Formats: sequence, C-alpha cells, structure tokens
Amino acid sequence: EVGFTRLLEWIKGLKAVKNFDKAIVGMEPTGHYWINLSKWLYEQNIDVVSVNPHLVKKNKENRDNTQSKSDKKDALVIADMVKNGYYAFIRPTSEPFEKLRVLMANRDVIVKRLVSSINQINRWVDIVFPELRQVFKDFKGKGAIATLRLFPTPRELRSMEAQDIVKGWKTLMKRHAGFKKAQLLIELAKHSVGSHQAHDAYKLHLEQLLEEFDLATAPLERVEKEVTDVLKQIPFARKLLAIKGISEITLAGILGEAGDLSGFAHGNSLLRHGGLHLAEASSGKWKGQIVLSKRGRSRLRRFLYLATMSLVMNNPEFKELHSNNVKVKKMKKMKSIMKLIGKLARILVGMARRNESYCPRKVQPLTPLAA
Repeated sequence: EVGFTRLLEWIKGLKAVKNFDKAIVGMEPTGHYWINLSKWLYEQNIDVVSVNPHLVKKNKENRDNTQSKSDKKDALVIADMVKNGYYAFIRPTSEPFEKLRVLMANRDVIVKRLVSSINQINRWVDIVFPELRQVFKDFKGKGAIATLRLFPTPRELRSMEAQDIVKGWKTLMKRHAGFKKAQLLIELAKHSVGSHQAHDAYKLHLEQLLEEFDLATAPLERVEKEVTDVLKQIPFARKLLAIKGISEITLAGILGEAGDLSGFAHGNSLLRHGGLHLAEASSGKWKGQIVLSKRGRSRLRRFLYLATMSLVMNNPEFKELHSNNVKVKKMKKMKSIMKLIGKLARILVGMARRNESYCPRKVQPLTPLAA
C-alpha cells in the first residue's frame, strides 16, 4: 500500500499546484495489474476510467507520427484519450457479481482441461480398443470410465468371464450395464484390431489420462455448486432463471461479465458492453458491410449467444420468433439469432431494472391486423 499512498499524495500535490478540484486517473486495462489499483483509488474517491487498448494502439502514431512504443509514450497517449473524452468509467462490482466472474473464469480453465483429457482418452481408445465404441457411445459416462479403470485393454478382457466384469462394475457403480454388455465386451475384445504392442506403456498412459480426468471433474462440480449458491444471493436471478431455456451456468456467465444488469440504462448498453453493437464502413455512395464491432467482452458475447441458442431450441416464444424471422421475414438463420440476442439483452435488463417476472405475452411477435 506504500506505493499506492505515494501515488495518491502525488495526485493531491498536483491538484494543489494546478489549483484543480478533481482528478481523473486513466488506465489501459491490459493484463491484471490495474485491477487492485483501480479499486483502491475508487475507495479514495478518485475517478478511475479505462481506455480501449485497441484505440491506444491506433492513437500511438497520432502523437509523433512514428510507430515507436515506450511506457512514457503510452502514458501520454492514454492521457490524450482521457482529455478528449475517449474513456469509460470503471463501475465497481458488488461481491456476488465479482464472485461469479472469478468462478466462471475458473470454470473455463477447468472445462478446457476436462475437454483435453476426454479428447486424449478418445484417441487412446481408437488406438488400443476401437471396438469399445460399440458398447459405450460416450466416454464421459460412468460405465465407460469404470470399464477403462478396471479392464481397459482387449488382452485383459479376453481372459475374463461376463460375471467377473459385472462384479467389477458393481464396485464402482450402483446402476450398471448387465450380462449382455459384458458378453459383448468379451466378444469384441477377442476380435479387436487395436494395437497389441506396448501394452504396459498404454496402460500407464491411460492411468495418467484418467487422473487428469478426475482432477478436472471434481473441481468442476465444486465450482458449479458454488455458482448455484452465489446466484441465490442475487435478488433478480431467480426470476431470470424462470425463463425456460436459461440455465444457471449461462446466467452466471452473463452476470459475471456484465455485473448488475439493473445498472444498465437499456438492453442496447449491455450489447455494447459485449461488443455486439453494429459497425458500418461507408464512404460517399459506397456502403460497406455492416458487421459486429466485437469491441467488448468476448466471454459476455459467448454466453449471450449460447443463451439465445438455448432459448430458440427450448423456449416456445423465442422458437416462434425465430421461425417468424426465417420463414415470414426471410432472414438468414444467423441474422435472426443476432436479432434475438438483442431481444434477450433488452428482456434481461428490463426484468432486472423493474424486478419483473418473465411475461411470455410480451415476447411473442406482433400479429398484423387484418385489413
């Protein structure tokens, strides 16, 4: 805190010398070093703003007409941008939303590890015992994992009886496959085309892969349980979860990245926060393609997209809206999805601001009056 205090004293001294009443501290939010300082300055009643790193890069040449880069030049470029008003205030996030952001970022890392281990297990099966896919379609399932733990290779299965396999399954699962599957496993093992060499090395490799799978599965369950507990602390979350098609994980991802939705003035502000507002390139009579700006939180974009896709598949009102867009208005499917993301953003912000429950009637498309 000594360094932070020295910075604050320097700011106060500068204000006294220049006879200023207020000071604004501008930051470029790259990396993570700005986070603690911004929170500390906010507690000291100093206005803290952030500038877009992309714009900092673009504005570097405006200062001295060269592409040179240094810490001193970066600071001057950021100061210029703050002076010209190209900044956004850093909104303080309350405890539950901060928790969700940390938990969901942690979940992303765990899921990547889990997917990597599952992909490697799939590769191992394709090499050593490809016929196992005829018995188990999904290798994340308890039956497949139990089989890989107890008797993973064809060499072991060939010398076993069906009842021995079922006994083994009973030690790891309450509900397990029966004798027919056990007999099928033995038959497939006898005629397997999998690799017959380096048996011990392949077994060791699988043991390590299963350890990685376990190291990802247990923390994932803990994180998701914690996410559920945190959502219960947010007053409007229960009403948002009542929307058919919105899952706890998706909502946690949106709230973790966006913060308190009741703080947004309009759903369009939420879209802009996620970089989902439109950007157009045009000159004179020429008009370029209108695209998404993608200048915002990429994780928020992802969760809004996933939530909308889930609603289109599971929610009757969104399903009807999507069908109306595609069949009646002749929109392309992806354009319809993008339009529905905007509708979802407005619904979420409206419900959070007014603390309202979901009303299907308000979501349904307007039917044209008969002539």
